[in-house]
Amino acid sequence: MKLPVRILLSLLCAAMVLSSLFVVSSPSILEDALWEMQDELDSAAEESGLVSLFVSSARAEETSEFSLPMDTSAGMKPDASLFTPDGYEDASIRVQMETREEDGVVWRIAWVEIASPTQLRTAYAGKTIKKDTTGLVTVMAKQHNAIVAINGDNYTNEKAKHSFIYRMGEKRQDKLNKQKDILIIDENGDFHTFVKSAGADKFEKDTGHKIVNAFMFGPALVQNGEVLTLDKEYNFNPNGREPRCAIGQLDTLSYVLVIADGRGNSGSDGATHKELAEFMASLGCREAYNLDGGNSAIMVYNNEIYNYKARERDVADVIYFATAVPSEE
Repeated sequence: MKLPVRILLSLLCAAMVLSSLFVVSSPSILEDALWEMQDELDSAAEESGLVSLFVSSARAEETSEFSLPMDTSAGMKPDASLFTPDGYEDASIRVQMETREEDGVVWRIAWVEIASPTQLRTAYAGKTIKKDTTGLVTVMAKQHNAIVAINGDNYTNEKAKHSFIYRMGEKRQDKLNKQKDILIIDENGDFHTFVKSAGADKFEKDTGHKIVNAFMFGPALVQNGEVLTLDKEYNFNPNGREPRCAIGQLDTLSYVLVIADGRGNSGSDGATHKELAEFMASLGCREAYNLDGGNSAIMVYNNEIYNYKARERDVADVIYFATAVPSEE
């Protein structure tokens, strides 16, 4: 339960206790009444959506142990018995899968909650960040024990002089490209978008936060909960309907991955940048960012492609979520 709500309910409970002292003569009756009130308050909080998997105080202590190394190593191996067609859940992560059709677009959605920011991870096809190579999302996802994964921004494989690329705390390049929007993910797992790269190079100095991952594909779609005015000239056919891929942050350690199907027999025409931005905002994103699309737009869940694809294209890197619960193996 979020702290302000918990305080409010505690005050309400205390007020009810004090008022009860004037009307209840039996201590046992008072005790029973108190337990009943607490149950009712907890039930009301759950029904109102105020209790989350990872934010109650009891759960906070329970999940504080969950953490993965902040490097390019794989996540913990998930428990195969916990996968269902609709999602995966253990003590450190909850993933819910959804397919939705709106206005001729088939959307593939993964809702993700994690206990630790270290569970939001990236991986690249090469063995080191200095090796330029590509690979399949399905292969990278399996190698890194991903519960759910999507393709990245492909610029880890580019040799452009003006690139701003970090992966799992490693700096690849930190030169701004004023034609590109940048997404920075900090050590808390929080998203920060920079239109035309403005201010991205001063992020650590200005905020005191560390850059863990940074992407420069773009465009940025949603910023501070508002749909951005998108550049009509942003490359990769921004105004055409294409397969698209995006990632968004909903709240603290709460995210959504989205694919707009296209170029296949799913019946979907794909989406424009504007349609993608509006959809991400409708899901409740406070920050959202477009990643490599077209035939690169891949979502992998439980080692299988979740969105429709005629065939998989090699890409440079992936973004994925992993469990932090040690495998019994």
